[in-house]
Amino acid sequence: MKPPGNCVTLEPTLAGIFAFQDLPADVVENLNRNCQWRTLAPETIVIDYREPSTDVFFIVRGHVRAAIMSVAGKTIAFRELGPGEMFGELAAIDGKPRSASIETLETCVIAQMKAQLFSEVIKAEPDVMHAVMCHLAMHVRSLSERYYELSALGVCSRLHSELLRLALDGKVFGNSANIARLPTHTELASRIGTHREAVTRELNKLEREKVIVRDGSAAHINLNAMYALVHAAKGDAES
Repeated sequence: MKPPGNCVTLEPTLAGIFAFQDLPADVVENLNRNCQWRTLAPETIVIDYREPSTDVFFIVRGHVRAAIMSVAGKTIAFRELGPGEMFGELAAIDGKPRSASIETLETCVIAQMKAQLFSEVIKAEPDVMHAVMCHLAMHVRSLSERYYELSALGVCSRLHSELLRLALDGKVFGNSANIARLPTHTELASRIGTHREAVTRELNKLEREKVIVRDGSAAHINLNAMYALVHAAKGDAES
């Protein structure tokens, strides 16, 4: 039965995934058919830390969070991933257990691909291989930067750096950037290695100084002001 009126039901596709954007339509369609498509509710654990599985996952709709739960029950969050991104590729490449847990933050549409097929695509398609290499290089750089921040910067400066990353990942309009969903104070504390109260104090200060303006769960960032704070702490031109 066709949808009523002018409704159009679109089939999920890998065409919007960064690694597959340059592939011919017929190749993408073949990959679509060979994936398991899943619609997952919020707070669903997609893969668990140290799990021995090797499938690769591609996010078509929604956002997920990568984290590790400590023995004491503390959640250490690393990053959020959204539409067009992938996760699980490390285990598919080296066959070792998962390096983090992945949990959905909202309703998600995700494609699940077997590691063997992922390997075959990388070998057969140079553009995909290059995209995956750039993707892994980006994460190595990001982890290096975060390690430096945890080792060398104070809590406030680590928060400024994290907010700037979130802002630049969002929508930028001149000197302003919009973070569509600002992580909770607890989530931000987990990301930068501190406690919720310290994050709350600094966010309140940034709001008073108009560096950040809250709008429900969203936030607007004054980029020049945030750049200045990060530069003062790091002292590097790149920041």
